[in-house]
Amino acid sequence: MTATTAPARVALVTGGGRGIGRAISLELARQGHDVAIGWRGDVVSADSAAAEVRTLGRRAATVHGDVALPADCERIVAETVGLLGRIDVLVANAGLLVRGGFLDATPEDLDRQFAANAAGSLFVAQAAARRMISQGGGGRIVMVTSQGGERVLPGAAGYCVSKAAQKMVMMAAATELARHGITVNAVSPGTTETDINRDLLADPERRAAMVGPILLGRPGTPSDICGAVAFLASDAASWVTAAR
Repeated sequence: MTATTAPARVALVTGGGRGIGRAISLELARQGHDVAIGWRGDVVSADSAAAEVRTLGRRAATVHGDVALPADCERIVAETVGLLGRIDVLVANAGLLVRGGFLDATPEDLDRQFAANAAGSLFVAQAAARRMISQGGGGRIVMVTSQGGERVLPGAAGYCVSKAAQKMVMMAAATELARHGITVNAVSPGTTETDINRDLLADPERRAAMVGPILLGRPGTPSDICGAVAFLASDAASWVTAAR
């Protein structure tokens, strides 16, 4: 009698082609997931990440869309299922930072950041959860938020407010999806060196201000973040939900 092999779990990582998202995509592939890499503006990086996932022996797909648009959130999930057969893990990583202090915040900038960071996480998680429920067997949702959702980052008032809202999206989802066997958690990086802030960290004065609160005395790297996400996406975290 031949043993049957369970299909690989499928993960969708929004913003999965660059920075923290790319590291997460690759780590999930190492942990045995097939990976759909969501992207909005950089197809070259998305294709490169997908190619690297395949070198790890996993299937990969790229799905284009803007999580700030609710219709795109639904389509990104639908395309993931169409290309890879199902969705077991969602990592809501895509986000937007518009620099500007409290006195400089504009309605337009706040709307853009809320749409991408808070509403985007809600609607892509909603679409993924509906698919997970219809499949049966539960699922994992991990939102990449920020320490800025708990403490003010100077010069990023709107971003901090939107990231605080994203954490409440996670809590609401965790509360309502638990009965379906879907866990929802957040990973909240501190200052992490990526393309978005590399220029700021290159300035010694700004670097000192950004790194000062970090006990280990250095900014994080994407590889410092991806292990925590992979744990929350794994069976080892089956009794962990609403953690932030």
